[in-house]
Amino acid sequence: MKNKIYIVGIGAGDEEMMTAQALRVLEDADVIIGYTVYIDLLRRRFEGKEMISTPMRHETKRCRICFEEAVKGKKAALVCSGDAGVYGLASLMYEMEKEYPETELEVIPGVTAACSGAAVLGAPVNHDFCVISLSDILTPWEKIEKRLIAAAEGDFAIAVYNPSSRRRKDYLMKACDILLGYIEEDRACGYVENIGRTGTKAVTCTLKELRDADVNMFTTVFIGNSESEIINGRLITKRGYQIEKDTDICGDD
Repeated sequence: MKNKIYIVGIGAGDEEMMTAQALRVLEDADVIIGYTVYIDLLRRRFEGKEMISTPMRHETKRCRICFEEAVKGKKAALVCSGDAGVYGLASLMYEMEKEYPETELEVIPGVTAACSGAAVLGAPVNHDFCVISLSDILTPWEKIEKRLIAAAEGDFAIAVYNPSSRRRKDYLMKACDILLGYIEEDRACGYVENIGRTGTKAVTCTLKELRDADVNMFTTVFIGNSESEIINGRLITKRGYQIEKDTDICGDD
């Protein structure tokens, strides 16, 4: 029998936004490992369970701890916000797996912010869309800029992750300036802060207004495509359906 590690997407971290599968796996785990903020979100729900946390930028160490706990014979669960395979640690765990041939990995999907945030705003990613992170810790800004331009030229709706931080306060402004070179300033946009947590905030706006928005690392930004509209305060990206009005059905005179 191989040692088992579950790589679990916990959505926004609130129990109501976790899948039943994620909850079951975490209930069954002997130890839960994760980033400090995510572990703090889970402490009350899984009170009494062994938990290990590491701060930001200690991702490799966090994964190593997870493997080491599994080698001890424990059922280990590594938690990531949203989905572990979307800017999470699933890929890093598989890269490191070759060092631990006696260990088996299984990814448990979660609800990523492109989906949970979209539900708060309305239906902003209801047609072809892409997800772009503005964090340049692991991706050069030059590559991020190319992806923004490609998304604009392809008329994709865009979900933007990691739009700002203390070190990157002007990155959303920079991204909007790039996009404004390719799409109109009144393009329908929106953003959601603290998705699924206390203090959830949702705003709809134009791309010009988004440029000056005050956002943080817990915000997910949505930029519509050329068919997107703000309808009754909701950001809607149309699928292309033709809405036909009902007509009266009359019998023969």
